[in-house]
Amino acid sequence: MLQKLTLLFPLWMILSGLFALYAPESLASFNQGPLMVAVLACIMLGMGLTLSVEDFRRIGRSPRGVAIGFAAQYSIMPLTAWIVAQALSLPPHFAVGLILVGCAPGGTASNLISYIAGADVALSVVMTVCSTLAAVVLTPLLTQLFAGALVPVDAWLLFKQTFQVVIIPVFLGVLLNRWAPRLVRWVLPVAPLISVAGVVFICTVIFAANAEAILAYSRELILATALLHGAGFLFGYCFARLFGCYGNSARTIAIEVGMQNSGLAVVLAKQAFPLLPLAPVVGAVSAVMHSLLGSVLAALLRQNPAPVQEGFISPVPLTISVRQEE
Repeated sequence: MLQKLTLLFPLWMILSGLFALYAPESLASFNQGPLMVAVLACIMLGMGLTLSVEDFRRIGRSPRGVAIGFAAQYSIMPLTAWIVAQALSLPPHFAVGLILVGCAPGGTASNLISYIAGADVALSVVMTVCSTLAAVVLTPLLTQLFAGALVPVDAWLLFKQTFQVVIIPVFLGVLLNRWAPRLVRWVLPVAPLISVAGVVFICTVIFAANAEAILAYSRELILATALLHGAGFLFGYCFARLFGCYGNSARTIAIEVGMQNSGLAVVLAKQAFPLLPLAPVVGAVSAVMHSLLGSVLAALLRQNPAPVQEGFISPVPLTISVRQEE
């Protein structure tokens, strides 16, 4: 039952977004920065609970697929976000929001979509972990590089905030997994649903707080996020094939590249760019868009199964039942 509720994540995003747009006043009291940070930290803690030292050793034993996906993640998405923002002449608040989404790490919703698509879930999980841990450095630096010409970017502030809401909760989860395994085993069955609920909550509150702007600029926001995530799926697959990945490995990398941690982008935009109150809106719309596009892609791929490429990370009993987020 819990897994079925988790798999309906795209539906929850759509329904909650519609509710927020047409009854925004009911959620006004939840639009608080510290609350958003706390919810995101809980989501990241959930990721950490699913990890062990052995998962990090696995990265060292099978680095090629992870390295290709990592390179694609942090090259294709930031550059595409900047190109889309320029091509559509987005105003600074939306441009910065889109670039933040592009510079964010992969979201754990990619693990869910990989599972539905019949792709390599273990590879997806490890790529998400790697991009998330690297985000503490790469997200601030890439945001400064691509958005610095639009608005002043405090890379150090972004670094501190990313460290607080990503690295600390993830490693706390790893420590709990190591030293309190009984507690972790009790929590894990509900962790995916809690993560889904957390992302839905963050995006719903942002939708409600900016309902008028979203309705007024809906075409621009939908087009920008659709182009960003669509290009991520397409070029992620091409990048993987270019560097010798085939079958399920290439498909998994495409899914990982196309799906971002939009919840992190929302929180960072809200905390680091207080003078751009509409910047978090893009991340909220992005969460809905990549969920919809990813679900459609997963359905198509599932109808056309591909073999797992030998020599890459083999499927292991990791976490599709315990680690889905946005």
